[in-house]
Amino acid sequence: MSIKLCYNFFMDVLNSIKADENCADYMRFYNLLSSENKKYNLTSIEGEEDFLIKHIADCIAFSDLYDDRAKIVEIGSGGGFPSVPLKIKRKDLDMTLIDSNEKKVAFLENVKRFFGFENFNCICGRAEELSKGALRESFDYAIARAVAPMNVLCELLLPFVKTGGKMMAYKGKNYKEELSLAENAIDKLGGRIKKICDYDLGTQGDRAIIVVEKITSTPDIYPRRYAKIKKSTL
Repeated sequence: MSIKLCYNFFMDVLNSIKADENCADYMRFYNLLSSENKKYNLTSIEGEEDFLIKHIADCIAFSDLYDDRAKIVEIGSGGGFPSVPLKIKRKDLDMTLIDSNEKKVAFLENVKRFFGFENFNCICGRAEELSKGALRESFDYAIARAVAPMNVLCELLLPFVKTGGKMMAYKGKNYKEELSLAENAIDKLGGRIKKICDYDLGTQGDRAIIVVEKITSTPDIYPRRYAKIKKSTL
């Protein structure tokens, strides 16, 4: 199942962002990100409208895909996309953010304190190691944006997802090619494609959220060590 949105939709989203009750918080996040960017190397985006379109509109346009009070893990959180915009928009969400970079996790902790977020946990560690422990198959959703190719991402995300839950991959213009190369990985790891929400972000090109449903438990041998994942993708 594919859901297609056009650029006009994002202009509507942008206008609604400027008008809605969360606008002040989005701009507070922009100001915090801008002030800390050189220190943490978080984003290349400059300017308020650039930020609102490429980061905010892109991250929250499908925020209604998530169930109420859903338990979500994000890997490769970096500057907090899509997790922070999603949390601002959907304060009911229970978020766990994972990144292997201590400085970026420190920034995310600052974001948590700055907004007073509840149910917003930041962990420094590697996804392929953490999903072997207590966090394995314990989340309703596992998400990532601009982290890895789809066949690699599946092995990193799906072990976190409980049976019946979903993996949400935020992808760019090459998502169709990536998806074709990931079919075997999705099947081996216990998933199946549920739907694809694809959309045109105007001058920024095509985007998609690929929704993979977890239908069976991921075999214990996965995930492998990251070097093995990259060297020999499923």
